[in-house]
Amino acid sequence: MTILVDMDDTIEQLLKAWVKGVNDKYARCVSYNDITSWDVSAAFPGLTHKQVYEIPMQTGFWKTVEPIADAPEVLSHLIDAGHKIFIVTATPYQSVFEKMNEVLFKYFPFLSWEQVIIANRKQMIIGDVLIDDGVHNLEGGQYIKILMTAPHNIHYDAEANGMIRVQSWKEIEKVIESLQQ
Repeated sequence: MTILVDMDDTIEQLLKAWVKGVNDKYARCVSYNDITSWDVSAAFPGLTHKQVYEIPMQTGFWKTVEPIADAPEVLSHLIDAGHKIFIVTATPYQSVFEKMNEVLFKYFPFLSWEQVIIANRKQMIIGDVLIDDGVHNLEGGQYIKILMTAPHNIHYDAEANGMIRVQSWKEIEKVIESLQQ
């Protein structure tokens, strides 16, 4: 199968690093679970959208982002099982180089630039499966939709919208195995 995989909050913990960065810079105490909207700035009253969204654009930020548990091992196993893996990310061009070098190629050294697609409209990408935390990326796509649970999508009815909700990469591995049967 061709498996399309989002980066942010799907294989790595952008939101945790982002919340910590905003809290540290502006002396706030917002938690990861307080981010209940796709708009992260909504959880930081009194700060502007610009103040919140400049944090991941700062040089050195991506060094603070860590992989999600089991993501490197499961993706490696999927490749070994013969699947084609493509990372599909909507990363702004200003941070692409740092993000890829400090996160993707550091924690997922078995992946290369040939497996990276930068796209805001993921529905335009052809694949058998898309694994993503953004429901807007899954809705309308012509692939099997696997929704990685995150605080901002916890109340979304994935099943009613034709998606498979997962909590972990071990669960994703089991879903992919079941799709092959």
